[in-house]
Amino acid sequence: METIMESIAEKVGKELILAGKTICTAESCTGGLIASQISDFAGSSAYFVGGVVSYSNNAKQEILGVSKSTIETYGAVSEETVVEMARGALSLFHTDMAVSISGIMGPGGGSEEKPLGTVWICVKDKDGSFTKKHRFSGDRIENKFSAAQAALKMVTERLSSKG
Repeated sequence: METIMESIAEKVGKELILAGKTICTAESCTGGLIASQISDFAGSSAYFVGGVVSYSNNAKQEILGVSKSTIETYGAVSEETVVEMARGALSLFHTDMAVSISGIMGPGGGSEEKPLGTVWICVKDKDGSFTKKHRFSGDRIENKFSAAQAALKMVTERLSSKG
């Protein structure tokens, strides 16, 4: 069964191959879904090096080097945190590009400031960090898929802007 997300993941792979680039992931709220989608295609080892699922704040700090003060000041679901997650993934995997994501999938955990479905995504490469905040309104599983799709779309947008 082909889904929209799978076609975006396939496009990411083709664009990475054409650009001669590699990618890694640093995921929280999607639990490895982005890495799974990227690696669904034969030959994906040519462009996908690896990923980290850093679900807890401790994992974000210990594995990816996210500063404790960043999480305390801005929260795990913030632009600052996903930028540090992407930076840490690039350092771990030595790729050309990283995509990172953190969000509140629900059904609990939201606040007035950060309601359910709030997601921050970062695509980082040698030219900088490109971030975007999203707000999804589905249930937990729908939000995970929507967030992964949005992250993959950001990767294709970044690759297209380099062409």
